[in-house]
Amino acid sequence: MATAMLTCSCCLRFKYSPEEIEQRHKSQQIDRMIERERQSLRRQVKLLLLGAGESGKSTFLKQMRIIHGLRFEPEVVREYQQIIYQNVVRGVRVLVDARNKLGIPWEHESNAHAGEMVLRSDPNNFIEPVPFTRLCPSLQALWNDSGIKTAFQRRSEYQLSDSVGYFLDNLPRISRLEWTPSNQDILHARRATKGVVECVIPIRGVPFRFVDVGGQRSQRRKWFQCFDSVTSILFLVSSSEFDQVLLEDRRTNRLEESRNVFDTIVNHLAFGNVSTILFLNKTDLLLEKVRSGLSDIRNHFPQFSGNPSEPTDVQTFILSLFSSVVKRRRRSGAFGGREGEERTQPLFHHFTTAVDTENIKVVFGAVRDTILRRNLEALMLQ
Repeated sequence: MATAMLTCSCCLRFKYSPEEIEQRHKSQQIDRMIERERQSLRRQVKLLLLGAGESGKSTFLKQMRIIHGLRFEPEVVREYQQIIYQNVVRGVRVLVDARNKLGIPWEHESNAHAGEMVLRSDPNNFIEPVPFTRLCPSLQALWNDSGIKTAFQRRSEYQLSDSVGYFLDNLPRISRLEWTPSNQDILHARRATKGVVECVIPIRGVPFRFVDVGGQRSQRRKWFQCFDSVTSILFLVSSSEFDQVLLEDRRTNRLEESRNVFDTIVNHLAFGNVSTILFLNKTDLLLEKVRSGLSDIRNHFPQFSGNPSEPTDVQTFILSLFSSVVKRRRRSGAFGGREGEERTQPLFHHFTTAVDTENIKVVFGAVRDTILRRNLEALMLQ
C-alpha cells in the first residue's frame, strides 16, 4: 500500500507542473475551510426576531448582550446618549401637541410659552449635554403640569413612544452634565430598526446568531432574505397595544396587525419544522393599562367575554387571538414522527417585559434549553 502511494505521488510530480501542484494544494485548503465553516454553521443556532414595529425586538437583543456579559462599547453608549436626548425632546413635543389638539387646559398658563418653544425646537439641536441641560428646566416644568400629565394618560389616542414616561420621570438624573446612560437607560432608548441587525453570542459553547429585522411595514420585505437555516423564530407582540393604531396608517389596530403578521409567519411553508416561540411582551404596560381602568379592551375587541379589569382574563384572551391562527400541516419528518403526518405546529409562549433583565433572563433560560435540545436532535438526524 505504501509503495502504491509513493508511486502515485511520483506520478503526480511528473504529471503536473509545480504551479499546478500549488494550485491543487490551495484548492484542497479552500475545500477544508469550506467544510469547517459548513460544520460550524450546522452547530450554529440561528434565532430570527420577528414582530410588528415597536414590539420590543431590539430591546430583547440588547438584553441578550447584557445577560451574557457583552458590554456596550463607549462609542455605542455615547450614541445612545444622543438618542435618549432626542427621545425626550420629541416626546415632549408630541405631548404638547396632543394637549393642544385634545383641548386640555394648562394647569399653569405660564407653561404655554415653554410649550410653544419646545414645539418650535428641532430635537437634533439638543443631542449634546450642554444644550439639552439648558432646555431641561422647561421640559421639567411641562412634565409637572397636570395638562401634560392628562395628555400622557390619553396617549392611546395618538402616537407616543413607550419610553417617554420613563425618561421624563428620570429627567433630574438625565439632565446632569456628567450623566452617562445606564443599561436600563439603553434598554428604554428608542430607535426604529432599519434593515437587518445580527449579533452572535456564544452560549454554552454554541454560537447563537440573533437576527433582528425592522418590524415596520416598509421593512418587512427584508424578512425573507433572513429565512435560510433558521433554528427558531422568536415572535414578539406588544400585548399592551390592544387600544392603539398603527403609526403607518392611523387606522389599523396594532394587536390585529401583529396577529395578521404572526399568521403569515407561523403558517409559512418555509417554517414547517421551525419552532416558533411567542413572546407576549410589555406585560408591565398591559397590567398598568388594565388595572387603571383607563382603557376597556371590549371597546376594541367586542368578542372579549372576560373581566376587562382582570389582567389574567385579558392575557388569556390575547393569547387565544394568536394561538387560534396556528394551522395544521404535514410533517416532513425532520424532528421525528411519521412522514406526511398531520399535526398542529407547537406554539410555545411567554409573557415578557423586555426592559426587565431578570424577567428576560428567566424566560430565555427556558427557551435556550428547548432550542439547544431541538438543535441537537436535528444534528443527530442529519
